[in-house]
Amino acid sequence: MRAEGHRAPLAEINVTPFVDVMLVLLIIFMAAAPLLDRGINVTLPKASTGEQLGGSGLSITLTKEHVVYFNREVVTLKELRRKLKAAPPNQPVLIRADRSAYVNRLVELWDLCRDVGFHEIHIATLTE
Repeated sequence: MRAEGHRAPLAEINVTPFVDVMLVLLIIFMAAAPLLDRGINVTLPKASTGEQLGGSGLSITLTKEHVVYFNREVVTLKELRRKLKAAPPNQPVLIRADRSAYVNRLVELWDLCRDVGFHEIHIATLTE
């Protein structure tokens, strides 16, 4: 016989609050994910003879503040040389240089790529 003051322990778990919290977190991460993948702000120069290139390759970016990025990572010229030596030289290299950047710095990057052994080097432009 069962005593009136005692209850049997519940063997069920209410998962509704857990699901609610997980859905809210999912919505937060979905809204924040595009903000995390911001590109490097570069104003490309215009060229009337620019061509569309396909495929992938290595990406070097030079900002107007003369900061050099290699595949979205800030690097010095010494680090860039080391990383380019580690990459296969048969890949194309795309240099995205801001139109306000010094031409001398762009030539340094171009020369560094050629010195390491890359022969297919392109400069990104906007077509008019």
